[in-house]
Amino acid sequence: MRFAVVNLGCKVNRVESDAFAAALMARGGVAAAEEDADLVVVNTCTVTGEAEKKTRKAVRHALRANPTARVVVTGCAAALDADAFSSMDPRVEVVPKGELAAAAPTDAALRAGEGFRTRVGVKVQDGCDNACTYCIVHVARGRATSRPADEVAAEARALAAAGVREIVLTGINLGSYDDADLRLAGLLERLLDETRGLGSHGGPDARFRVSSVEPMDVDEAFVSLLASAGGRVCRHLHLPLQSGSTRVLSEMARPYTAERFCSLVDGLYDAVPELSLSTDVIAGFPGETEDDFAATLAAARRCRFAKIHAFPYSPRVGTPAAARDDQVPAPVKADRARRLRELGRELRSQELARRAGTRELAVVEPGGTALTESYFELPAPAGALAGSLVEVEFPKG
Repeated sequence: MRFAVVNLGCKVNRVESDAFAAALMARGGVAAAEEDADLVVVNTCTVTGEAEKKTRKAVRHALRANPTARVVVTGCAAALDADAFSSMDPRVEVVPKGELAAAAPTDAALRAGEGFRTRVGVKVQDGCDNACTYCIVHVARGRATSRPADEVAAEARALAAAGVREIVLTGINLGSYDDADLRLAGLLERLLDETRGLGSHGGPDARFRVSSVEPMDVDEAFVSLLASAGGRVCRHLHLPLQSGSTRVLSEMARPYTAERFCSLVDGLYDAVPELSLSTDVIAGFPGETEDDFAATLAAARRCRFAKIHAFPYSPRVGTPAAARDDQVPAPVKADRARRLRELGRELRSQELARRAGTRELAVVEPGGTALTESYFELPAPAGALAGSLVEVEFPKG
Protein backbone atom coordinates (compact mmCIF):
# COMPACT_ATOMS: atom_id res chain seq x y z
CA MET A 1 0.00 0.00 0.00
CA ARG A 2 1.20 3.48 -0.89
CA PHE A 3 0.39 6.26 1.56
CA ALA A 4 0.84 9.98 2.14
CA VAL A 5 0.58 11.83 5.48
CA VAL A 6 -0.32 15.52 5.32
CA ASN A 7 0.54 17.38 8.52
CA LEU A 8 -0.81 20.73 9.65
CA GLY A 9 -0.23 22.62 12.88
CA CYS A 10 1.99 22.25 15.90
CA LYS A 11 5.05 20.19 16.80
CA VAL A 12 2.85 17.66 18.58
CA ASN A 13 0.95 17.13 15.33
CA ARG A 14 4.29 16.63 13.57
CA VAL A 15 5.29 13.91 16.03
CA GLU A 16 1.91 12.22 15.69
CA SER A 17 2.08 12.36 11.89
CA ASP A 18 5.54 10.78 11.94
CA ALA A 19 4.15 8.04 14.19
CA PHE A 20 1.35 7.35 11.70
CA ALA A 21 3.90 7.13 8.88
CA ALA A 22 6.17 4.82 10.87
CA ALA A 23 3.26 2.53 11.73
CA LEU A 24 2.23 2.28 8.08
CA MET A 25 5.81 1.58 6.99
CA ALA A 26 6.12 -1.11 9.67
CA ARG A 27 3.13 -2.81 8.04
CA GLY A 28 4.68 -2.74 4.60
CA GLY A 29 3.41 0.64 3.43
CA VAL A 30 5.48 2.81 1.11
CA ALA A 31 5.46 6.62 1.36
CA ALA A 32 4.29 8.30 -1.86
CA ALA A 33 3.02 11.60 -3.19
CA GLU A 34 -0.67 12.34 -2.63
CA GLU A 35 -1.51 11.78 -6.28
CA ASP A 36 0.05 8.29 -6.19
CA ALA A 37 -1.20 7.14 -2.79
CA ASP A 38 -3.84 4.56 -1.96
CA LEU A 39 -4.32 6.23 1.42
CA VAL A 40 -3.96 9.89 2.39
CA VAL A 41 -3.98 10.78 6.10
CA VAL A 42 -4.64 14.47 6.88
CA ASN A 43 -3.71 15.46 10.44
CA THR A 44 -5.70 18.63 11.03
CA CYS A 45 -5.23 21.82 13.07
CA THR A 46 -7.79 24.19 14.53
CA VAL A 47 -5.73 26.57 16.66
CA THR A 48 -7.01 29.62 14.72
CA GLY A 49 -9.70 30.32 12.17
CA GLU A 50 -6.99 30.62 9.53
CA ALA A 51 -5.54 27.24 10.51
CA GLU A 52 -8.93 25.61 10.10
CA LYS A 53 -9.29 27.13 6.61
CA LYS A 54 -5.93 25.63 5.65
CA THR A 55 -7.07 22.29 7.03
CA ARG A 56 -10.20 22.18 4.88
CA LYS A 57 -8.17 23.26 1.88
CA ALA A 58 -5.73 20.39 2.50
CA VAL A 59 -8.56 17.83 2.54
CA ARG A 60 -10.04 19.23 -0.67
CA HIS A 61 -6.58 19.14 -2.27
CA ALA A 62 -6.16 15.46 -1.34
CA LEU A 63 -9.54 14.64 -2.89
CA ARG A 64 -8.71 16.49 -6.12
CA ALA A 65 -5.15 15.18 -6.38
CA ASN A 66 -6.25 11.56 -6.26
CA PRO A 67 -9.73 10.47 -7.41
CA THR A 68 -9.46 6.96 -5.92
CA ALA A 69 -7.52 7.26 -2.66
CA ARG A 70 -9.10 6.71 0.73
CA VAL A 71 -8.77 9.98 2.69
CA VAL A 72 -8.55 9.64 6.47
CA VAL A 73 -9.01 12.89 8.40
CA THR A 74 -7.89 13.08 12.01
CA GLY A 75 -6.66 15.65 14.54
CA CYS A 76 -8.01 18.70 16.32
CA ALA A 77 -10.28 20.19 13.64
CA ALA A 78 -11.85 16.79 12.99
CA ALA A 79 -12.42 16.30 16.72
CA LEU A 80 -14.41 19.53 16.90
CA ASP A 81 -16.50 19.12 13.74
CA ALA A 82 -16.30 15.67 12.19
CA ASP A 83 -19.36 16.24 9.98
CA ALA A 84 -17.68 19.20 8.24
CA PHE A 85 -15.13 16.77 6.81
CA SER A 86 -17.14 13.57 6.35
CA SER A 87 -19.71 15.52 4.33
CA MET A 88 -17.06 16.65 1.81
CA ASP A 89 -16.94 13.33 -0.05
CA PRO A 90 -17.89 9.66 0.51
CA ARG A 91 -14.17 8.80 0.40
CA VAL A 92 -13.48 10.86 3.51
CA GLU A 93 -13.36 8.94 6.79
CA VAL A 94 -12.93 10.79 10.08
CA VAL A 95 -10.91 8.74 12.55
CA PRO A 96 -10.16 9.95 16.11
CA LYS A 97 -6.45 10.45 16.68
CA GLY A 98 -6.45 8.01 19.59
CA GLU A 99 -7.60 5.18 17.34
CA LEU A 100 -4.81 5.86 14.86
CA ALA A 101 -2.22 6.16 17.63
CA ALA A 102 -3.34 2.87 19.21
CA ALA A 103 -2.66 1.11 15.91
CA ALA A 104 1.04 2.14 15.91
CA PRO A 105 3.32 -0.76 16.95
CA THR A 106 5.94 0.70 19.31
CA ASP A 107 9.05 -1.32 18.51
CA ALA A 108 8.51 -1.97 14.81
CA ALA A 109 7.55 1.65 14.15
CA LEU A 110 10.74 3.38 15.29
CA ARG A 111 10.78 6.88 13.80
CA ALA A 112 14.46 6.98 12.97
CA GLY A 113 16.50 6.70 9.80
CA GLU A 114 15.69 7.49 6.19
CA GLY A 115 12.46 9.38 5.69
CA PHE A 116 12.38 10.79 9.22
CA ARG A 117 13.88 13.83 10.90
CA THR A 118 17.35 13.76 12.40
CA ARG A 119 15.92 15.29 15.60
CA VAL A 120 13.12 12.98 16.71
CA GLY A 121 10.12 14.13 18.72
CA VAL A 122 8.67 11.99 21.51
CA LYS A 123 5.18 12.88 22.68
CA VAL A 124 4.96 12.56 26.46
CA GLN A 125 1.84 14.59 27.25
CA ASP A 126 -1.48 15.56 25.64
CA GLY A 127 -4.39 17.86 26.41
CA CYS A 128 -4.56 20.99 28.54
CA ASP A 129 -6.34 22.02 31.73
CA ASN A 130 -5.89 25.73 31.04
CA ALA A 131 -8.52 27.70 29.17
CA CYS A 132 -6.84 30.72 27.61
CA THR A 133 -9.59 32.90 26.17
CA TYR A 134 -8.14 32.88 22.64
CA CYS A 135 -7.60 29.10 22.48
CA ILE A 136 -9.83 26.18 21.43
CA VAL A 137 -7.19 23.45 21.71
CA HIS A 138 -8.22 22.44 25.26
CA VAL A 139 -11.64 21.63 23.82
CA ALA A 140 -10.26 19.65 20.88
CA ARG A 141 -7.59 17.79 22.89
CA GLY A 142 -9.39 17.40 26.20
CA ARG A 143 -8.00 17.25 29.72
CA ALA A 144 -4.27 17.01 30.36
CA THR A 145 -2.91 13.46 30.35
CA SER A 146 0.63 12.16 30.79
CA ARG A 147 2.20 9.18 29.07
CA PRO A 148 3.64 6.58 31.46
CA ALA A 149 7.32 7.21 32.14
CA ASP A 150 8.14 3.55 31.44
CA GLU A 151 6.84 3.94 27.87
CA VAL A 152 8.69 7.20 27.34
CA ALA A 153 11.94 5.72 28.66
CA ALA A 154 11.63 2.63 26.46
CA GLU A 155 11.12 4.77 23.35
CA ALA A 156 14.01 7.08 24.26
CA ARG A 157 16.34 4.11 24.81
CA ALA A 158 15.38 2.64 21.44
CA LEU A 159 15.93 5.94 19.64
CA ALA A 160 19.28 6.56 21.32
CA ALA A 161 20.42 3.02 20.51
CA ALA A 162 19.38 3.60 16.88
CA GLY A 163 21.71 6.60 16.70
CA VAL A 164 19.34 9.51 17.32
CA ARG A 165 21.39 12.24 19.01
CA GLU A 166 18.62 14.75 19.80
CA ILE A 167 15.28 13.70 21.24
CA VAL A 168 12.65 16.43 21.53
CA LEU A 169 10.04 16.03 24.26
CA THR A 170 6.69 17.37 23.09
CA GLY A 171 3.24 17.90 24.54
CA ILE A 172 0.30 20.26 24.35
CA ASN A 173 1.07 21.48 27.89
CA LEU A 174 4.39 19.75 28.46
CA GLY A 175 5.16 21.37 31.81
CA SER A 176 2.08 19.75 33.35
CA TYR A 177 3.62 16.29 32.92
CA ASP A 178 2.84 14.15 35.97
CA ASP A 179 3.09 10.37 36.10
CA ALA A 180 2.53 9.20 39.68
CA ASP A 181 4.12 12.40 41.00
CA LEU A 182 7.05 12.17 38.57
CA ARG A 183 7.17 15.64 37.05
CA LEU A 184 9.02 16.87 33.98
CA ALA A 185 12.38 17.32 35.71
CA GLY A 186 12.18 13.83 37.17
CA LEU A 187 11.29 12.35 33.80
CA LEU A 188 14.27 14.09 32.21
CA GLU A 189 16.60 12.81 34.93
CA ARG A 190 15.43 9.27 34.23
CA LEU A 191 15.87 9.69 30.47
CA LEU A 192 19.38 11.07 30.91
CA ASP A 193 20.26 8.09 33.07
CA GLU A 194 18.77 5.41 30.85
CA THR A 195 20.24 6.69 27.57
CA ARG A 196 23.77 7.23 28.87
CA GLY A 197 26.30 5.26 26.82
CA LEU A 198 23.84 4.20 24.13
CA GLY A 199 24.67 4.73 20.45
CA SER A 200 27.72 3.90 18.43
CA HIS A 201 31.37 4.92 18.01
CA GLY A 202 31.72 6.39 21.49
CA GLY A 203 30.37 9.81 20.44
CA PRO A 204 28.35 12.19 22.63
CA ASP A 205 25.33 10.78 24.44
CA ALA A 206 21.89 11.65 23.11
CA ARG A 207 20.62 14.99 24.36
CA PHE A 208 17.08 16.09 25.11
CA ARG A 209 15.29 19.26 24.10
CA VAL A 210 12.12 20.57 25.77
CA SER A 211 9.90 21.76 22.92
CA SER A 212 7.86 24.32 24.88
CA VAL A 213 7.03 24.93 28.51
CA GLU A 214 4.61 27.39 30.07
CA PRO A 215 6.16 29.90 32.50
CA MET A 216 4.01 28.78 35.43
CA ASP A 217 5.36 25.23 35.05
CA VAL A 218 9.06 26.10 35.36
CA ASP A 219 9.94 24.94 38.89
CA GLU A 220 13.18 24.87 40.87
CA ALA A 221 13.85 21.22 40.07
CA PHE A 222 13.64 21.91 36.35
CA VAL A 223 15.93 24.97 36.55
CA SER A 224 18.44 23.02 38.64
CA LEU A 225 18.54 20.18 36.10
CA LEU A 226 18.90 22.59 33.20
CA ALA A 227 21.87 24.18 34.98
CA SER A 228 23.59 20.91 35.92
CA ALA A 229 23.01 18.63 32.92
CA GLY A 230 25.99 19.92 30.95
CA GLY A 231 23.96 20.48 27.79
CA ARG A 232 22.34 17.04 27.69
CA VAL A 233 19.14 18.97 28.42
CA CYS A 234 19.45 21.72 25.83
CA ARG A 235 19.96 25.14 27.39
CA HIS A 236 17.24 26.57 25.19
CA LEU A 237 13.63 27.03 26.20
CA HIS A 238 10.56 28.05 24.27
CA LEU A 239 8.72 30.09 26.90
CA PRO A 240 5.45 31.62 25.61
CA LEU A 241 4.92 35.21 26.74
CA GLN A 242 1.83 36.05 24.62
CA SER A 243 1.72 39.63 25.94
CA GLY A 244 3.92 41.90 28.03
CA SER A 245 0.89 43.74 29.42
CA THR A 246 -0.40 42.39 32.72
CA ARG A 247 -3.88 43.71 31.91
CA VAL A 248 -3.97 41.83 28.59
CA LEU A 249 -2.54 38.69 30.18
CA SER A 250 -5.40 38.76 32.68
CA GLU A 251 -7.95 39.07 29.88
CA MET A 252 -6.26 36.16 28.09
CA ALA A 253 -6.66 34.14 31.35
CA ARG A 254 -2.90 33.62 31.48
CA PRO A 255 -2.02 32.88 35.14
CA TYR A 256 0.95 35.22 35.58
CA THR A 257 1.80 38.90 35.42
CA ALA A 258 4.31 40.47 33.06
CA GLU A 259 6.61 41.21 36.00
CA ARG A 260 6.44 37.62 37.22
CA PHE A 261 7.36 36.38 33.74
CA CYS A 262 10.32 38.76 33.49
CA SER A 263 11.49 37.87 37.01
CA LEU A 264 11.38 34.20 36.05
CA VAL A 265 13.55 34.94 33.02
CA ASP A 266 16.01 36.94 35.15
CA GLY A 267 16.32 33.94 37.46
CA LEU A 268 16.80 31.55 34.55
CA TYR A 269 19.65 33.64 33.14
CA ASP A 270 21.26 33.82 36.58
CA ALA A 271 21.11 30.04 36.97
CA VAL A 272 21.92 29.17 33.34
CA PRO A 273 24.03 31.95 31.75
CA GLU A 274 24.29 30.03 28.45
CA LEU A 275 20.50 29.90 28.09
CA SER A 276 18.71 31.09 24.97
CA LEU A 277 14.98 31.79 24.91
CA SER A 278 12.36 31.83 22.19
CA THR A 279 8.75 32.86 22.67
CA ASP A 280 5.27 33.32 21.21
CA VAL A 281 3.56 36.73 21.23
CA ILE A 282 0.05 37.60 20.06
CA ALA A 283 -0.22 41.07 18.52
CA GLY A 284 -3.56 42.85 18.62
CA PHE A 285 -5.49 40.78 21.16
CA PRO A 286 -8.99 42.31 21.59
CA GLY A 287 -8.79 45.54 23.54
CA GLU A 288 -4.99 45.81 23.29
CA THR A 289 -3.95 49.48 23.34
CA GLU A 290 -0.75 51.04 22.05
CA ASP A 291 0.43 51.29 25.67
CA ASP A 292 -0.22 47.57 26.13
CA PHE A 293 1.78 46.84 23.00
CA ALA A 294 4.62 49.11 24.15
CA ALA A 295 4.76 47.06 27.35
CA THR A 296 5.09 43.92 25.25
CA LEU A 297 8.03 45.39 23.33
CA ALA A 298 9.67 46.42 26.60
CA ALA A 299 9.22 42.94 28.10
CA ALA A 300 10.70 41.32 24.99
CA ARG A 301 13.78 43.54 25.24
CA ARG A 302 14.23 42.79 28.92
CA CYS A 303 13.94 39.04 28.27
CA ARG A 304 16.47 39.13 25.38
CA PHE A 305 14.54 36.61 23.32
CA ALA A 306 16.70 34.92 20.70
CA LYS A 307 13.62 34.32 18.58
CA ILE A 308 10.11 35.77 18.61
CA HIS A 309 7.21 34.01 16.91
CA ALA A 310 4.83 36.94 16.37
CA PHE A 311 1.22 36.27 15.43
CA PRO A 312 -1.49 38.82 14.66
CA TYR A 313 -4.50 37.79 16.74
CA SER A 314 -6.81 35.51 14.74
CA PRO A 315 -10.33 35.04 16.14
CA ARG A 316 -11.29 31.41 16.73
CA VAL A 317 -15.06 30.86 16.77
CA GLY A 318 -16.09 29.27 20.04
CA THR A 319 -13.61 31.15 22.22
CA PRO A 320 -14.46 34.05 24.56
CA ALA A 321 -11.99 36.39 22.86
CA ALA A 322 -13.64 35.95 19.46
CA ALA A 323 -16.97 37.13 20.89
CA ARG A 324 -15.60 40.44 22.17
CA ASP A 325 -16.74 43.66 20.53
CA ASP A 326 -13.40 45.47 20.95
CA GLN A 327 -11.51 43.67 18.19
CA VAL A 328 -8.37 45.47 17.05
CA PRO A 329 -8.54 46.55 13.36
CA ALA A 330 -6.65 44.22 11.00
CA PRO A 331 -4.19 46.89 9.78
CA VAL A 332 -3.24 47.69 13.39
CA LYS A 333 -2.73 44.00 14.19
CA ALA A 334 -0.59 43.56 11.09
CA ASP A 335 1.53 46.61 11.93
CA ARG A 336 2.11 45.45 15.50
CA ALA A 337 3.09 41.98 14.31
CA ARG A 338 5.52 43.58 11.86
CA ARG A 339 7.10 45.67 14.63
CA LEU A 340 7.44 42.59 16.82
CA ARG A 341 9.19 40.73 14.01
CA GLU A 342 11.56 43.65 13.50
CA LEU A 343 12.40 43.60 17.21
CA GLY A 344 12.83 39.84 17.00
CA ARG A 345 15.41 40.20 14.22
CA GLU A 346 17.25 42.87 16.21
CA LEU A 347 17.36 40.77 19.38
CA ARG A 348 18.43 37.68 17.43
CA SER A 349 21.34 39.59 15.92
CA GLN A 350 22.36 40.76 19.39
CA GLU A 351 22.27 37.20 20.72
CA LEU A 352 24.37 35.94 17.82
CA ALA A 353 26.90 38.68 18.53
CA ARG A 354 26.95 37.72 22.21
CA ARG A 355 27.82 34.13 21.28
CA ALA A 356 30.50 35.07 18.72
CA GLY A 357 33.54 32.85 19.07
CA THR A 358 31.87 30.41 21.48
CA ARG A 359 31.42 26.73 20.65
CA GLU A 360 28.41 24.45 21.04
CA LEU A 361 27.37 20.93 20.08
CA ALA A 362 25.01 20.92 17.13
CA VAL A 363 22.97 18.27 15.32
CA VAL A 364 23.90 18.00 11.65
CA GLU A 365 20.88 18.32 9.38
CA PRO A 366 20.61 17.17 5.76
CA GLY A 367 21.75 19.95 3.43
CA GLY A 368 24.84 21.05 5.29
CA THR A 369 23.47 22.94 8.28
CA ALA A 370 23.69 22.13 11.98
CA LEU A 371 21.29 23.12 14.77
CA THR A 372 23.08 24.30 17.89
CA GLU A 373 22.03 23.61 21.47
CA SER A 374 20.85 27.25 21.66
CA TYR A 375 18.67 26.76 18.54
CA PHE A 376 20.70 28.59 15.92
CA GLU A 377 21.43 27.18 12.47
CA LEU A 378 25.12 27.29 11.51
CA PRO A 379 27.07 25.68 8.66
CA ALA A 380 27.98 22.07 9.45
CA PRO A 381 31.65 21.03 9.31
CA ALA A 382 32.68 19.53 5.98
CA GLY A 383 32.01 15.81 5.84
CA ALA A 384 29.88 15.70 9.00
CA LEU A 385 27.22 13.00 8.85
CA ALA A 386 23.54 13.97 9.07
CA GLY A 387 22.21 13.18 12.53
CA SER A 388 25.58 13.36 14.27
CA LEU A 389 26.44 15.73 17.12
CA VAL A 390 29.43 17.91 16.26
CA GLU A 391 31.06 20.97 17.75
CA VAL A 392 30.60 24.22 15.84
CA GLU A 393 31.80 27.76 16.45
CA PHE A 394 29.68 30.89 16.24
CA PRO A 395 31.09 33.35 13.68
CA LYS A 396 33.08 36.27 15.06
CA GLY A 397 31.53 38.96 12.96
